[in-house]
Amino acid sequence: MLIRHRGLEPSIDPSAYVAPSATVVGDVRIAAGARILHGAVLTAEDGVVVIGADTIVMENALVRGRGSHHARIGDAVMVGPHAHVNGSTVEDEAFLATGASLFPGSVVGAGAEVRINGVVQVNTVLAPGAVVPIGWVAVGDPATILSPERHEEIWAIQRELDFGGTVYGVDRDVPMRELMRRQSAYYGAHRDDVPVPE
Repeated sequence: MLIRHRGLEPSIDPSAYVAPSATVVGDVRIAAGARILHGAVLTAEDGVVVIGADTIVMENALVRGRGSHHARIGDAVMVGPHAHVNGSTVEDEAFLATGASLFPGSVVGAGAEVRINGVVQVNTVLAPGAVVPIGWVAVGDPATILSPERHEEIWAIQRELDFGGTVYGVDRDVPMRELMRRQSAYYGAHRDDVPVPE
C-alpha cells in the first residue's frame, strides 16, 4: 500500500517491486531493481527514506526516516526479516540480518555485517567491512563492538551518545508522560494520510 503523508508520496522505479502487503509512506524513494517484500514498512515520517538499487528489504522489516535523521540504504544491501532501520545510513553491499536494530544517527559502512539481533546504537559509526556478531552491540564513533553481558561498558559509551536528544529531541530529564505527549502529537500527522491510487 502506498500512502501520501505530509503531502508527499512514494517514488518507485518501474523495475522495483513492492509487495501488496508492504506499506510505503511519504517521501520514500525506491531505486531500480529494489525488492520490498511482504509486511515491510517504509515510512518517511517528516524526513526521507532512500532505498538503493538492487536492495532487498525482507518481510516485516521497518525502515523509518525522520527530519533530523533520514534513512538512506545504499545499493545491493540485504535488510533481513524483522530488521529495524531507524534514521540510519547503510552503505552499499552491507548485510543486516534478521532482527538487526540500527538507531538514529548511526552509519553502517560498506560491506559491513550486522548479524542476527545485532544492535548499532545511536550516533555509532561502524567501519566498512566490520562485523557485529549475533546479538552483540556496536556503540560509539568509531564503534566498539561488545557482547551484551558487558552492559556497563556499553552504557559507559552509550550515555555520552545522547539517545534522548537524538531519537526524541529531548533532554534526559523529560518525564515519560511529556515525552509521549510530544510523540503522540508528532505521529498524529498520520490522521491526514491518504492512500495513493495505483
